[in-house]
Amino acid sequence: MVERKKTAVGGGSVVGGGRRQGVKTWALRVGTSIMVWTMMMQLSSMPQVWQPRLTCFGGRGRDPNSTNYSILESKYPLEDSKTSPPALIPRRVYKSNGYLLVSCNGGLNQMRAAICDMVTIARYLNLTLVVPELDKRSFWADPSDFGDIFNVRHFISSLRDEVKIVKSLPNKFDAKVTSGLFSMPPVSWSRETYYLNQVLPLIRKHKVLHFDKTDARLANNDLPTELQLLRCRVNYEALRFTPQIQALGEKIISVLRKNGFFVVLHLRYEMDMLAFSGCTHGCSDAEINELIKMRYAYPWWKEKEIDSESRRLEGLCPLTPEEMTLVLQALGIPRDTQIYIASGEIYGGEGRLAALKSVFPKIVRKEMILSSYELGPFQNHSTQMAALDYLVSIASDIFIPSYDGNMARVVEGHRRYNGFLKTILLHRKLLVELLDLYHEEKLSWDQFRNAVIEVHKNRIGLPTLRKVIPGRPKEEDYFYANPQECLSSPKTSKYQMDRL
Repeated sequence: MVERKKTAVGGGSVVGGGRRQGVKTWALRVGTSIMVWTMMMQLSSMPQVWQPRLTCFGGRGRDPNSTNYSILESKYPLEDSKTSPPALIPRRVYKSNGYLLVSCNGGLNQMRAAICDMVTIARYLNLTLVVPELDKRSFWADPSDFGDIFNVRHFISSLRDEVKIVKSLPNKFDAKVTSGLFSMPPVSWSRETYYLNQVLPLIRKHKVLHFDKTDARLANNDLPTELQLLRCRVNYEALRFTPQIQALGEKIISVLRKNGFFVVLHLRYEMDMLAFSGCTHGCSDAEINELIKMRYAYPWWKEKEIDSESRRLEGLCPLTPEEMTLVLQALGIPRDTQIYIASGEIYGGEGRLAALKSVFPKIVRKEMILSSYELGPFQNHSTQMAALDYLVSIASDIFIPSYDGNMARVVEGHRRYNGFLKTILLHRKLLVELLDLYHEEKLSWDQFRNAVIEVHKNRIGLPTLRKVIPGRPKEEDYFYANPQECLSSPKTSKYQMDRL
């Protein structure tokens, strides 16, 4: 033991002074070890220091004006795990004109767009926004709160330079809440002047205003550019999913990427969509009756008597799984391509996917990648399940929606923002005509295939201007499907597409 000490302090004769020096060195090392161990124990109790930051899949990184965007930034966010959390941006100081409460309605993506609009309205009117309440009464009956889906802390802090957001109303308004808040649905597709002239006076009068409807309450066009840019900032930067959702989405994408190229097919062939739209092509008589019964069970679905076939011929119905099989073949999707099905439960069960699986055997769903243990907390929470599909959809090599519903359009816009990633926008009206001609043997397979390719050669998410139809906002292009004010130049966008 003594010889080991002598060597450790540099060799020299073993004399009284050397031994004392060795003891001091030993004591110093022990003390240092204890101090380091204590620091490690303290830091390990601070998970925010050690846990990796799960960055949002969407957006262009930290510089929204950068044209040197790489898709890898959004697909592999865990590589940024060693980066320190960003410092809080300075808070915007302003005198609030009152509090805005909002109750969102609809599914995940309808609510997502609405949240962006509500933040923009609150900013424009100098209001304090209360964290939005999500829809719990719709067909899905999902009890999820905002914080179950979105990262509340990030949502509030990332927008602090624009608008003050609080988790709840101050206690001083308890009596007002008890007696009943002033509630109203804002007029759909309104410009900012409506909110300035009609809504702001009400907020100043009542101090607290509750919007009980939020879908499509802000116009697509003719808004100041700064408001359009804020809508994008909320959508692509502030609305980040919870770490749990981000992590599972990342796992699905990682598994798919390891196996190569993958396509996301948003197959909107679900019971609620078929009942709402009145589309029953390919359904049995029993299924048709079931869908009609469901449509009448929801009073807020205003349209009850629907001619399914005429609607289909107008291109207003989601394509069936059998129709999508032929379309994918005609588009030239290889047989061995991974096709991830982004949807809820397919109406008619797995049997309705038989034709699709026979042609494309590598059909994948989240339930096939994640374990029942991992998906357990998400069961009976359709909005959280839809969030997983959203993440996979914006990261896919190609995104193909069978219907232009809210998810299809919001994902389309997000993929445009991420560098005009390829999104095949199906022309359903022409496709239905071509499919019927093919089934009637009036078109050969080659004629059908060539026609499908010709129709869609420019429908792949290329840079374009939104179609504006004054007085008919429902028929014009949706802002969140093509947020042109927030996109990079076509030259940069084309480069990104060529890279794919």
